[in-house]
Amino acid sequence: MSDATGRVTVEVEGSITTISLNRPQRLNAITLTMLAELEGAARLVAGSDARVMILRGNGPSFTAGMDIDALRSGPLLQRDGELRYDAAQLGGSVAAAIEGMAQVTIAALHGSVVGGGVVLAAACDLRVSDVSTVFSIPEVDVGIPLAWGGLERLVREMGPARTKELVMTGRRFTAAEALSFGFLTTVVDDGDAYGEARRLATTISSKARFPITTTKRHVAEILDGDMTRDDTLGLLAAMEDEESSEIRHAYLERFSDGP
Repeated sequence: MSDATGRVTVEVEGSITTISLNRPQRLNAITLTMLAELEGAARLVAGSDARVMILRGNGPSFTAGMDIDALRSGPLLQRDGELRYDAAQLGGSVAAAIEGMAQVTIAALHGSVVGGGVVLAAACDLRVSDVSTVFSIPEVDVGIPLAWGGLERLVREMGPARTKELVMTGRRFTAAEALSFGFLTTVVDDGDAYGEARRLATTISSKARFPITTTKRHVAEILDGDMTRDDTLGLLAAMEDEESSEIRHAYLERFSDGP
């Protein structure tokens, strides 16, 4: 099933949902309208039965970042301070909506991944990239700081020193570098990022939902500094979960005659 919502499309195939940026003629340069549509799509998927969400870009690039026209005119430059703030924080709301999904989220990256596109990718749990993908964070060169919660997410994924270097210089970096920095999960041949994301999504969606969502939640709690959570409660809850029990029994049955 496919549902078009303007510059963002949503495609549902069983337990896997793909959200695509769909402005290929402008390299998926992000407008405020696109951000609003993307937030709506993320919240729609979050409330669905999907187990995995893939975020991708149609056409030659994932995204060229924020459309520069938004920096020339429009809501970000209007006199009404409240409306201007609402427009400026919209990207952060989108990143938070993606990060807050119970589903496992995978970014499939190719072409150019610029500025806010790096932040949206960082909001995902896993990131798969074509080998020729080029990344950059040019906000400082535009005269603005990186927003949308980007610094927090990049420090989490790559560490403070690397984040400062990439943001302060605005230099381009390759998929191989991004992999070495810990930002990417996997680098594949050109044209294979979405296919690899699909394979990864298929593997994850075949597992019991409860331990997958519990793992995602516990990792987030650890990153937030919570080291007091009790793993025992999750273990006991999984023993009572019907789907988890079925998978456990099938696993044990394979070894009923010994390893």
